Amino acid sequence: MRKFLFATAALIALAGPATAADMRLPVYKAPPIVPVWSWSGCYVGGHAGGLWAKSKDWIVRTPGGAFYGQSLGEHALDSWLGGAQAGCDYQFAGGFVIGIQGDYAWANAEGSHDSAREIGVAYHSKVKSLASVTGRVGYAWDRLLGYVRGGAAWERDEYWATTILLGTAYTARETRPGWTIGIGGEYAFTNVLSGFVEYNYYDFGTRQIAFTPQVVGLGPAFVDINETKSVVRAGLNLRFGYAAPGANR
Repeated sequence: MRKFLFATAALIALAGPATAADMRLPVYKAPPIVPVWSWSGCYVGGHAGGLWAKSKDWIVRTPGGAFYGQSLGEHALDSWLGGAQAGCDYQFAGGFVIGIQGDYAWANAEGSHDSAREIGVAYHSKVKSLASVTGRVGYAWDRLLGYVRGGAAWERDEYWATTILLGTAYTARETRPGWTIGIGGEYAFTNVLSGFVEYNYYDFGTRQIAFTPQVVGLGPAFVDINETKSVVRAGLNLRFGYAAPGANR
């Protein structure tokens, strides 16, 4: 009996350290650090939207012509708009983002008005294209970016004058420089695809347009025309370059 008790005690003593080892607490491991999205990088994409324009004043500047210095009226234009854009952004540590972008869009906005001074005469204009090179400044909340943009702009316009008796009497074409300013928001759906919505105002000021006569016997004509535009557009960008250290692409 005494031998049996000694043997049992020895077995318990040997099993004790092993049981204690099995009951040790697991080692804690910190969760992996998920990279934060960054807007730094470049992109290309496309956009579509609507264009609303005003062709104002139409003030006669033909030397010696009738109604010199007087307005012949104004009209509004609107149409669809579609094009492409490309640019690059850089995000600072605090969340501020700066960038530069170039874009080009095709349009077909056409409008006309009857002359305020003449009987049987109408004036027409058409916006064929719109382009800009702008800088933008914004602030990022992870994948959401709010921004303002502004810079130089250009548009391609066509003008013409018609009469009841002669049909198309004058035509003109011009690429007009101006400026633009806008506001928008962009969201990164993935590390390579983002979408944006924005509003932009364009001002091309007043320029003197030289009209070419289309009827024998008519001389050149000159008219001051003021042009402004509003554009609402949405688009998608394919982004490439730096996203975040260790980010999955």
